[in-house]
Amino acid sequence: MGKKVKKESEPPSKDVFDPLPIESKKAATVVLMLNSPEEEVLVKACEAIHKFAEKGDENRSSLLGLGAVEPLSHLISHEDKLVRRNAFMALGVMAANSDVKRLLKKLDAIPSIIRKLSPEEDVVVHEFATLCLASLSVDFSCKVQISDQEGLEPLIQLLSSPDPDVKKNSVETICNLVQDLPSRVAVRELNGVPPLLELLRSEFPVIQQLSLRTLVIVTTDTDTRATFREEQGFDRLLEFLCNKEFSDLHVEALQVLSNCLEDRDSLQVIHETGGLQRLLQFITTPTLLDIQTNAVKAISRVAQSSENRKLLHEQDIERSLVELLSLEGDSLRTATCQAVAAMSLHLASKDAFRDLDGIRAVVQLLGSEGGEVREAAAQALSSLTSSNQLNSYAVYEAEGDEGLVQQLHDVIPGAVAHAAAVLTNMAEQEVLRCSILSHGAMAALLEPLQSADTHTLVRATQALAALACDAEGRADLRNAGGLVPLVQLLRSNHKEVRRNACWAISVCANDEPTAVEMCKLGALDLLQEINSSANRRNKFSEIALQRLLDSNLSLKYSLTNTLASTDITVDGFYDPGQARSGQRVLTLEDLSKQPVNQRRPVIAINAKPLDTVSVDQSEERQQDSPTETRTASVLSSKGSTRTPSKGKSKGRKEDEKLRDEDESKPQQEVATVTEKPWMLPYDAAFHALVTEATKTILPLHVESEQYSTLARLVSEVMGGAVEVDRQHDFLWELHLSELRYELQSNIIPIGQIRKGTYYHRALLYKVLADRIGVSCSLVRGEYNRVWNEVLLSVGTPHYPGCQPQPRAHLVDLIHQPGRLLRANTPQAKQYQTI
Repeated sequence: MGKKVKKESEPPSKDVFDPLPIESKKAATVVLMLNSPEEEVLVKACEAIHKFAEKGDENRSSLLGLGAVEPLSHLISHEDKLVRRNAFMALGVMAANSDVKRLLKKLDAIPSIIRKLSPEEDVVVHEFATLCLASLSVDFSCKVQISDQEGLEPLIQLLSSPDPDVKKNSVETICNLVQDLPSRVAVRELNGVPPLLELLRSEFPVIQQLSLRTLVIVTTDTDTRATFREEQGFDRLLEFLCNKEFSDLHVEALQVLSNCLEDRDSLQVIHETGGLQRLLQFITTPTLLDIQTNAVKAISRVAQSSENRKLLHEQDIERSLVELLSLEGDSLRTATCQAVAAMSLHLASKDAFRDLDGIRAVVQLLGSEGGEVREAAAQALSSLTSSNQLNSYAVYEAEGDEGLVQQLHDVIPGAVAHAAAVLTNMAEQEVLRCSILSHGAMAALLEPLQSADTHTLVRATQALAALACDAEGRADLRNAGGLVPLVQLLRSNHKEVRRNACWAISVCANDEPTAVEMCKLGALDLLQEINSSANRRNKFSEIALQRLLDSNLSLKYSLTNTLASTDITVDGFYDPGQARSGQRVLTLEDLSKQPVNQRRPVIAINAKPLDTVSVDQSEERQQDSPTETRTASVLSSKGSTRTPSKGKSKGRKEDEKLRDEDESKPQQEVATVTEKPWMLPYDAAFHALVTEATKTILPLHVESEQYSTLARLVSEVMGGAVEVDRQHDFLWELHLSELRYELQSNIIPIGQIRKGTYYHRALLYKVLADRIGVSCSLVRGEYNRVWNEVLLSVGTPHYPGCQPQPRAHLVDLIHQPGRLLRANTPQAKQYQTI
């Protein structure tokens, strides 16, 4: 056998470096090691950085300053699995720093992170990659990038990961992403609802909470709610709500339930599964404030349909809601008032709330410090009092009208709008309306009428119209200066605001002083402009214009050239002539200030003697000198005159007091302060004509005799009959010129005219007929032709015992005074044109 030969050891290779263990206590040194080509060095460096970054945000900022982020962003794509894992661990922890997030976004690291969410990657990589995305997804631009890189699909898949940290980070990222609508839709399309529901069974509360928060957001989408039902989401949710161990998460669960109850199908499902009874238990059982609040919000969602309200009423929900109104907590009170408002759409519920004294409880909340509570309380009262006089009276008995008037000054537009709506409902009853006005409601409406919120404007104008339906309310409105903002609302570009403003003006126009003031403020011009536009015109604008004209017959006659038999003229009426398109019709006071000119004179009517002047005007005249009293006259009742303001009356009283204190003051100075407003002179001649017409016409019982006799009286006063071919010899123009210069005024009282042509005679006929109760109209044609039309029953009736049908006739006042001409006959047409 051969002998074994011992082999000598070979010397080490010259180009191999012996292993060198390195220990470093400097982060900068470790950061430098991130650029090493050796995998073992990279693994240890990444591990050291991870541990250092976990110690606090200050360390993360330090690593950022040393330049650790950029090499780490490259190492997460390293081919070595261990290097990749440790790099993700370090980067995932560092991404919690806001500056690191900004740098990662700049380095475009998101695509690399998303690529590592694939199933074949290590679970630790999944954990820290999702942690990194959870931090980045807070930023809007990062959300967009994650969605664009299709990062949502792998995140949804990772919801089923066995690792709880991966689940937590993934659902947190999804929760951030679904803040944007496209991602909500994508979650449903990628079948993300089932894994989210499965997370409700997690043993970790943070995962359950994040899952619920995500479901709260995604169930705002209608299609997602349908998917939620199909995946037995209600069963999971009710199972969760029935578990008292999860009571701290019931708030979010109720929010999901509340969203889903918007759908009728969802309500049917929850009712069949007993969820509605469970929901009512959350309301009646004392528990956390937030839980009760969200349960009440869910009830509000349920009560959006009539079928559901009937169902809740059968469950005696009103009693539970009234009990909640007495509990503390603004959020709960707000939600409860909103539920009361929703349930009050059911008629039986309105009665139930009143019987349970719930209205008084809601009224008390009008004084809450919380603005949302006040708004919700007013909303509830608005719903309770809508078309329900008993509930309106209950608010009045609870002294709610004063609180509602005060709420018109609220800074919250919704609170103001709802308060105005309640006052509108209450104002239907006279007793309540008077009480509301006594609290200064008209003055309180001034601010809402100038609001920038359209809903507030609509409600404010509706309240104004309801309160201005009697003279007291309209007087308050004028004195408060409310006509100015009301008229300005006619300029609104908002259709509903403009429409309601027109309605309010139509109501206010029933009062003559108010109508006159609105005309001065330009309401008439604005309404004419609105009605001339096909897009802006509405039925209320037409009514408002008509009522404004009906309350100011002088304007109506000037603009429309017609006064119907129902348009009864009174003292203060005047004929300023036919107004041209776009021409402003001046008031009598404005016309009185003009110097005498050669234009057509203005014919005025005033037969009210001094002894019939109103008490207020008499008291004011007693403060003036006897000379002024003898020359004073009443104000216009239909158009141009101005009622003495309260301010001037108050000024006179103060001047009288000054005279008592210091009688040595010059009388001239006092007279200057107490100067009376312009007043239309009393027309004694016209007054005498009214008396004569009354004695002559009224004893006659045949209509035709009344019409003809009155016509002859008018003709006799105005210069008698004038033959057609002799009209040029009838010098009525000269007569009027002489009167104008005699009176030194462009305004001529009708009783002083002794030579009048068509329009003078027809006007006198109309005003006399109105005084004695004879029905006739006044129509202005072309070329100064004006005539009166009367209805006269002539001929044989169609049926025995019936009166013949009345037919229109023109009254001849100039050629053959007293002749009645059948309308539309050649004789009538000749009278209208010759």
